Amino acid sequence: MSVGTNTPTAIEIFAGGGGLAVGLRDAGFRTVAAVEVEPSAVATFKANHPEVRVFQQDVRTIDGAQLLGLAGGALDVLAACPPCQGFSSLTSKWRKADPRNELVLEVARLAEEMRPRAIMVENVPGLVDKGKILFDELVRRLRDLGYRCTWSVLQVADYGVPQRRRRLVLLAGLGFDISMPAPTHSRTGKSGLPVWRTVREALAGINRPAVTFSEAKALGGPIAVDWHVTRSLSPANLERLRHAKPGAVWKTMPEEVRPPCHRGGYDGFTNVYGRMSWDEPSVTITAGCTTLSKGRFGHPEEDRTISLREAALLQTFPPDYYFDTSIVEHACQIVGNALPCAFAEIVARQVIEQLRAVA
Repeated sequence: MSVGTNTPTAIEIFAGGGGLAVGLRDAGFRTVAAVEVEPSAVATFKANHPEVRVFQQDVRTIDGAQLLGLAGGALDVLAACPPCQGFSSLTSKWRKADPRNELVLEVARLAEEMRPRAIMVENVPGLVDKGKILFDELVRRLRDLGYRCTWSVLQVADYGVPQRRRRLVLLAGLGFDISMPAPTHSRTGKSGLPVWRTVREALAGINRPAVTFSEAKALGGPIAVDWHVTRSLSPANLERLRHAKPGAVWKTMPEEVRPPCHRGGYDGFTNVYGRMSWDEPSVTITAGCTTLSKGRFGHPEEDRTISLREAALLQTFPPDYYFDTSIVEHACQIVGNALPCAFAEIVARQVIEQLRAVA
């Protein structure tokens, strides 16, 4: 634990806009430093976590000794959500040689330089197969330092997140094991657990109409309307959305309404041009969360996609979380690339419990 206090310390790399930081804070960690390269994400992180020292730079240029000094010379957890696009099932068709893939090994380098008591890494499930060479090297280097590594693919809906999102979690303790947290929810309510949270529950607090980005601009910009904004739909996409059934895929639409590339027996991607269902968790929220052609991001009943604020709620960001940018693509990246805050909190609590057990 940090010097002179019982509050455990954390350092984040690939920190994004601060979703993981929310979970770490709510679990009881004190984040002392964060590293992130994207300017809008840095601005958002700083706006919501002003107590954290944020380094806006490529993680490959950061020195472990410099970070460790901010933790008083001894660090409890190094937390990391490395870029996952090169390993994702949604993008692997185009991203097999993504130059960001090797950034996952920065976790090993900083572990070698700082020797934190625990390590917490999140990524897409594809890291263990598409990225097997890199994942195996990461685990080997951590084990060489004396870390005991455990990893598993978890469904975040099983942990109270109103969204279907499978994530690889790696937990490592320096000389001790950290087990995966037990589920807090289940799809069917088995073992007496609450059933999965739904879109309806997540969005219940929004009682005002969404506006388009062009309308928001006339009102002072998306920040002025708390990012409850959507993209304007083309006439063709509006017609598709009107035929979309909540929770169903585009194959339920009449053939003449579908995009030309989805006609004539096309049997490819089904995770686009659809509506969410009120009484189910949402689909996986991505950086395309306000674009109908990039996912089943249609509102359950209104003829629009979900808004940026609604996407943030489905990612379990606090309702008043501030997105410090006026550029929609940047805000969508911050939200879509985040680790859901509620899931991060549960995993971080598991790490704290093990840290205290071996203290």
